[in-house]
Parts: sequence; C-alpha cells; structure tokens
Amino acid sequence: MPQSSIQLVRLDPLRLLMERTGQMVTDATIYASQAIRIEPDAVSQLRDAASLPPAKKVLATADIHVGFGIPIGSVIGLQNAIMPAAVGYDINCGMRLLKTPFTKGQIDVDQIASSIARDIPLGEGKENLPLDNAGLEAVISKGPASIPQLAQRIKHPAWEALDLQELADDIKRIEENGALPVDSIDIPKLAIEKGAGQLGTLGGGNHFIEIQYIQQILDHDSANAFGLFENQIVVMIHSGSRRFGYEIADYYMAIAAQQPDMAERKKMLSFLRTDDRQGQKYISAMAAAANFAFTNRQIMTLLVRRCFNRMFGQTPLNLVYDIAHNMAKLEEHPEGKLWVHRKGATRAFGPDRMQGTIFQKTGQPIITPGSMGTASYFLVGTGNSAESLCSINHGAGRVMSRTAALGKSKRGKFISAPQITDDRFKQSMKGIKLITADRGRIKEEAPDAYKDIDEVVRIVSRCGWAKPVARMLPLAVLKG
Repeated sequence: MPQSSIQLVRLDPLRLLMERTGQMVTDATIYASQAIRIEPDAVSQLRDAASLPPAKKVLATADIHVGFGIPIGSVIGLQNAIMPAAVGYDINCGMRLLKTPFTKGQIDVDQIASSIARDIPLGEGKENLPLDNAGLEAVISKGPASIPQLAQRIKHPAWEALDLQELADDIKRIEENGALPVDSIDIPKLAIEKGAGQLGTLGGGNHFIEIQYIQQILDHDSANAFGLFENQIVVMIHSGSRRFGYEIADYYMAIAAQQPDMAERKKMLSFLRTDDRQGQKYISAMAAAANFAFTNRQIMTLLVRRCFNRMFGQTPLNLVYDIAHNMAKLEEHPEGKLWVHRKGATRAFGPDRMQGTIFQKTGQPIITPGSMGTASYFLVGTGNSAESLCSINHGAGRVMSRTAALGKSKRGKFISAPQITDDRFKQSMKGIKLITADRGRIKEEAPDAYKDIDEVVRIVSRCGWAKPVARMLPLAVLKG
C-alpha cells in the first residue's frame, strides 16, 4: 500500500512533527530550527522507520541526513525487536577525548601530528595489530580490559605507553566501561578474515584524529570537574569497529531480510525479534563488534601517548571520556522497555542515570564533533532528555552529499562540477595542518559539506538535553 505524502508541522522553533499517517505506527519528531536544512529523502526514511511494526518512538536530531534505510541522526525505540540497519555498518563508531597539560603555542603541533600519522595507519583496508583466535576472543569478550593479555601475546609499539593503573582509570571513563556483555556469538568468517588485524587503525570517510585547543569554556564548574581550561591542547579520536563490525552488520542485515515475516521488506528495513535465536545472536555479535571498537580506540590512545612521550618525555594524556554512537541498547523509558537504536546519535544520560559511575555528579560526558576545520563541543547530559530517549546528535551532519562535494566525472571529464572548489577547500582549512591518506577524495569531508555545528549544539542546549562545557577548534587534522 503506498504511503501518503509527508507533512511536517512546526510545533515551535525547535520541533517539527510528522503526524502518523498511512502505514506509520507512531508519530515522528525532528528537532531542528529554521536554519537547519533537511533533505526530503531523509524525511522519507524517517517515515519508513515510524512505519516499522515494533516502533514505539521515532525521532531525529538536527544532524539528520540520508543513510542506509534509516536516516543518520535518528533515534528509534523498538519493542522486542532489533534492527541491524538501524545500528548501521560501523557498529560503535565513537568519539574519544584526551586532555594534555599543554596550552596552545607550547608544542609543535605539526610535528606531533606527523608522528601520530606514522604510528596510526590512516585510510581504508589498513592493518596494524594482528590478532590470533585467542587474542580476538579476548578482545570481543573483554574490550580494552583484554589489552594486558594482548601485550603478553603480541609484540607491538603501543605497549611502550601501557600502564596498568592508567588503563584501569581509562576503563572507568569509557561508556559501559568498554565492554558490553557477550554471550554465544556467531561471527561471520569475513569479519575475522578482513577485520581481525585492524586494531589500532583509523579508517576512512569521516573518521579522524584531531589535535585541538579549547577556544572557549562555556561552563566553568563543569570544566573544572573534568580538568579542562582555555587554550588547553586536547586530542579527539573518531573511529569504530572497522571491517570487523562492517561484516557483522552486513551478515545480520541479510539474515534479517531472510526471515519469513520480512518477505516484503527490503534488507535495509528488516528487523529481528529479540526473543528469536537470530535476534539474540545479532545482539551478542553487535556487542562483540562494540568491544572491538572500544579496544581499537584504546590502542590508538596508547599510540598517541607513545608519540607524546617520545617527543616531550613522560606526559600525562588523560582520557576524558569515550562515547559510542551507532548502537542499540535495551533501556527503560516512559514508553516502556525499548531497544533504543542510535544511528548517528549518542546517549545523553543525566546525573540520575549515571549513578554508580564516576560521572554521577556531572552527568554523562558527550563529545560532539563538527567537521574538519570547524568547532567541536564537549557537553554533559542534564537528565532532561526523556523526549529524545536520552539522546542527542553525534555531530553536525552532512548538508551536501559526497558526490555533490566532489562532482561527477567520466574519463577524466566532469559530468557535474564539484560544489566545493579547490580554492574554497583550501580557504576553509587555512591555518590547519592536514594529513590525509586520500587527497583525491578529501573534499568529501570539507567543512562546507556539513551543517553549522554551532547551530546544531544551540538546538540541543535550547531543548535542555545537554549543557555545553567547552568549544574546541582544530590545529591539526588526520584523515583517512
């Protein structure tokens, strides 16, 4: 049965409502101001999400843009069901922030960025730390807590920066302490073949390592609690589960589409019942990929620390927080117990839901990047985000497709001209050290291809979901 046309009703300056019509089983809300451009195709995808039979709550944050089946920047609460495509291919892509004792101007940023780029492979298909079966099993069951075991089995430069007490402190500052529970799992052969050697690699696309400085403190009490101050040098890492998670996602999307009751659904809109064996296997495999991603970011952290130590002597590079996006978690909300899928969205618990952690007074730390060349933000959850299923955007969100940014060419001639010229790109990156593995495609990630991060964060703040603490600007960008 064809869907009826989509109508969005603006409820207030920050909220748009898509009322339930046609096959939709629930309303959907988009949290965006008039200044935020919203793609019609992304709205159509959100309607598709709100048409899933187990959907109880569907919304999108201001960074909404077209994804695979479900828009990036969406939050979907399903009852007794889990949807691999609503988690996405890069399971537990996430953000990590490290603080240094240095201030802007005290260190040679270009030199340290070049050193990091030599130690951490940038770009697709790269490998760094090879795992045998026992090592892989340890990683997917324990997450970063497996690193001492890896250090005994595998020789690698990252261990030069390994300190067991520091690792224990780091684990307290990782969402879920870096290890989701893993039961019996079914890992596809391709995930092991293509992903098991990729720990300690960045990846391509929008993944990055940035050396930044804190340009402005926005909440001094919160900043003091985290040891952040103006002009402080910080390091931000954005990466995920690499090919390991990709192959798990692809495998279970195909399994979901093969279920008898999914016969009329596309692969990108198929889901699994959580009381079904296949649903339970995906949940465990997703957790395994998440633990792999947490470990990947921890290995890169060790390599960054090693670079600083070699250049400046023993240097404290403390972890502020590591937060995931592209995850599904079973959570209790006013709508009931739901599998909350955050695809290009991130959790934003307030102090009340962080009890039992070291963040029970501050609320959950949140790391929200813009795009290379623009600001990023550090925020904390307020506890006032029930309407968004305790979620906020994971970044600025694209405003221009990769194809539009680069243009289309055939046999060396442009069919459609790039919307971002070389001069425009150079101007947007002026004064920033850029190291990339793929200069031919780097304009896909140009600042002009993304929404205004300041406006996106303003919406979050005005909605009351999170409190901005610090605004950072990049000094050096490492991209795949």
